[in-house]
Amino acid sequence: MNPDLVVCAGTVHTLTGDDRAAEAVAITGGAITAVGGRRDVRDWRGPGTVVVDLGDATVTPGLIDGHLHPVMGLQIVAGVDLSAARSLDQVQHLLAAAAADRAPGDWVQAWGLDPNVFGSGPVTSAPIEAAVGGRPASVRLFDAHSALATPAALRIAGVDGLREFAQRSSVVCDEDGRPTGLLLEAAAMGLVDEHVPREPVAARAARLHALLGAMAATGLTGGHVMDLLGDSAEVVAAAEDLGDLPLRLRFAPWCEPGVDADGLAGLIALQGRGGRRWEIGGVKFFIDGTIDNGTAWLERPDSHGESTESFWTDPAEFTKAVHVLAAAGVPTATHAIGDAAVRYALETLDGLGRPAAAPHRIEHIETLPTELIGHFRRQGVFASMQPTHSHFTRADHTDNWSSRLGDERADRAWRCRDLRDAGVPVVLGSDWPIAPFDPRRILAAARLRRPAGEPDVPPVQPDQGLTPLMALEGYTSLAAAAAGRIGTITPGAPADLTAFALDPLRAAPDELADAPIALTVVAGTVIHRGPALAG
Repeated sequence: MNPDLVVCAGTVHTLTGDDRAAEAVAITGGAITAVGGRRDVRDWRGPGTVVVDLGDATVTPGLIDGHLHPVMGLQIVAGVDLSAARSLDQVQHLLAAAAADRAPGDWVQAWGLDPNVFGSGPVTSAPIEAAVGGRPASVRLFDAHSALATPAALRIAGVDGLREFAQRSSVVCDEDGRPTGLLLEAAAMGLVDEHVPREPVAARAARLHALLGAMAATGLTGGHVMDLLGDSAEVVAAAEDLGDLPLRLRFAPWCEPGVDADGLAGLIALQGRGGRRWEIGGVKFFIDGTIDNGTAWLERPDSHGESTESFWTDPAEFTKAVHVLAAAGVPTATHAIGDAAVRYALETLDGLGRPAAAPHRIEHIETLPTELIGHFRRQGVFASMQPTHSHFTRADHTDNWSSRLGDERADRAWRCRDLRDAGVPVVLGSDWPIAPFDPRRILAAARLRRPAGEPDVPPVQPDQGLTPLMALEGYTSLAAAAAGRIGTITPGAPADLTAFALDPLRAAPDELADAPIALTVVAGTVIHRGPALAG
C-alpha cells in the first residue's frame, strides 16, 4: 500500500539506536510504515501520496508533555496573570487595573501569584482586598494548591471559620478564629471555587481546541492530563465535535481521600473510555501538597514547623486504594513532592509490578534522598518531573521553597540526572498552567537548570542537568512509554512527529529554546506547518 504522507528531512532521530540513512518517514493510515532515505521515496509514493520535504530540518518522535492540565487550567487562566509580578506593588497594580472596569459585585480572578512577594510577612488576602476595592476575588498562588480569597468571596461562600475536611486541607484563620483569606489545598479552595463564574461548556470547548492548537505549534503531539474534574469529559467531547483534537490526550482522573469501594469501581470502569484522540488511562493520587505552602510531607518539619503530614489523613487508606486499582490493572500516578511522600509512595508500590497498560509513576519528586533512587529502578516506577519548576527557586536558597527546606534538602532538588544515570525512566513535562507549556524551553531548561535565554541567572543544582539525548527521550520515547505506547520512529508506531528547524541533539540549549517548529504531525495528519511551509 502506498503511503498517505511522506516526511523528508536532513536528519531523522528515530531514537531506536539506529539512525543510519534515516531521512524519510512514510505514513499510512495514521501509523509509520517505513523509514529510509530520500532515494526510497520514489519507490514508496503513489498517486495520492503527499510528500513534504523539510530540507535541513530535524525530525524526532512527537513531543509529549508528561504532566499538564489543559481543561482544568482553562478556568485558572481565565483571570489575571500574576506570574511575572515580583512585588506586592506589582500584584496590586495588576489587580486594581482588572477591577477598575468591573461592577462592585463582579468577581476578580487571578493566578500565578508567587508567595515570595510577601517576603517574610504573612500570606493573607489583605493586599488583594485593598487592590480590588471590596469585590469578591479569588487569587491562586503559583502552585495551584493554595489560593487567597477576599472577605467578600468568603462571605459568598459562607466561610467564616475553620472547617473539617476528609483530606489534609484547611481554611487558615488568625488567632481569633477569623479567616485570613488563605485556603490550602483542593477541598478548602473548592468552597470558594464553586461560586466563581464559569464559562459554558461550548465556550470552554472552543478555548480548549485553540489552546491545543497553540501547543501543537510548539511541537507537542500529546499530553498526559493529570485530572478529569467536573464536566471536563463533556468539555473535551465538545471540543472534539469542533474537529479532531490537535493533540492526543490521556487523562488520569483523581482518586481522593474518603473514596469507597463504589468510587474505586467507578474509576476502574472509566478506563479506556474516550474519543478519537483522547482516552482515560490511569488514576491520579496526591500523597502530599507543596513545599511552598507547608502542605508537603517531609521526614523532618520545614523551617516553619510545617509539612509534616500526608495529604491523606490516614495514609493506609491511600495504600489500600492504590492496591485495589493496581489489582485491576490500572496504572497510577502519585503526586509526591516531599521526601517522606516519595518514600511512602514507593513503599506502597513495592511488589505490585507493572500493569499491562502502562507503568506506575510518581510525579514531581522535588527533594529526593539518595537511598530512594534505587527503589525507583528496582520497582520499575517512572519518575515524572518538571524542570522549569526549579525556576521558582534560587541557587542561593533565598527563596521561600529553599528556606523552608534548608540547605541540605534544597540541595537535593529535582534530581533528574541522578535518576537517569541510575537507569530510572524520567518523563518531562510542564504542569501547565503552573509553568509555560513550550517544550523547547523545557528541553533547554532540563539541560541548563536555569531559564533559557537568561545566562546571568545562576543555575539550580547544575550537576542535575540532562544530556541532550536524555532530555529528548524524556519528551518522546519515555513519555510515550509512560502511556504504554511506542514513542520511536519505527514501522508500526503511531505517526506522531515533530520537526525542528535545528537539531535538538546538537543545538545549544538557549538556541533550541527559540528554534522554529517546521512541522507537527499527529496520527498521520499535519497539524502545524512552520512559516516556510504554510499555505
